[in-house]
Amino acid sequence: MTQESRRPGGPDGQAVLLVAGLADLAVSTAGSALGAVRGFLRRSDAAELATEAERDLMARGRLVLDRYAAPPPAHLEILARAAVERRAADGA
Repeated sequence: MTQESRRPGGPDGQAVLLVAGLADLAVSTAGSALGAVRGFLRRSDAAELATEAERDLMARGRLVLDRYAAPPPAHLEILARAAVERRAADGA
């Protein structure tokens, strides 16, 4: 039996394969995360690491908010500035 004959065909089959792959990735990631947490709890400097992680997460949060929460410039303001620049260039 070839590999092609064992694969589910069509979009539904591809969706099943994608979901199965994501589930496997989630399970392996959860296992790795659990091992990391166990190692973290065994460390003597866990409090300092937790404080450092908190600072890092807050800095990342600030960066995300700065990137996505800043309102875009007003469209009419951009057009008005361009018109002023054109008038200045034409008059010079």
